[in-house]
Amino acid sequence: METSLYGPVKRFLEGLGYTVKGEIGRCDLVGLREDDPSVVVIGELKLTFNLELVLQGVDRMSLGDEIWLAAQLSAKGRGREGDPRYRNLCRRLGFGLLGVSQSGRVDVLVSPAAPTPRKNPRQRSRLVEEHKRRQGDPAIGGGTRKPIMTAYRQQALACAAAMAAAPQRPRDLKRSFPDAQKILSRNVYGWFERSERGVYALTETGRNALAEWLPEDAGKLERSGTAG
Repeated sequence: METSLYGPVKRFLEGLGYTVKGEIGRCDLVGLREDDPSVVVIGELKLTFNLELVLQGVDRMSLGDEIWLAAQLSAKGRGREGDPRYRNLCRRLGFGLLGVSQSGRVDVLVSPAAPTPRKNPRQRSRLVEEHKRRQGDPAIGGGTRKPIMTAYRQQALACAAAMAAAPQRPRDLKRSFPDAQKILSRNVYGWFERSERGVYALTETGRNALAEWLPEDAGKLERSGTAG
């Protein structure tokens, strides 16, 4: 029962100097300081860390100055309390997060005064760069079953299409595809192979990729008589 969490959380907040009482209005517990009654601390209790606990905290934001969310720690430490996304959400909302063990020990997982997680400039830059490099809007958002048409895949497919009729040298492709040398030599998808020194041809995997992603260009390969 959630009431089993009340005692440990009450003692924790009392240790911070608050006088705590349960079931005040819609709140599981409310704490006030005698020396500063203008500060209202609200606690919400749940047996597990879940979205409903966070939503209750959101509802209490208009009532309290400091919100603490408390739940029982999972036995093997695999609950939401170990999910950095869950903790970051609480940080961004300014909530404190308490984990209560079976023995009644209370651990502070997130302080209500914890700084908001900083933006990751490197990942942010990658998002912007990928957006700029991608031609058109080739990937439908929300899909997970099919590989994503990234800017890199677009360039690799463009190189493959240019090689549909015959093997090519990277320096000849470079006029249209500046990254052709890197794409062919790295061969991330296994689409290319050296047919002779400085010359690359499509592999069977490359021909299949053209047929799947760019069927109109794959037709050029069949008409050229080089599909074998």
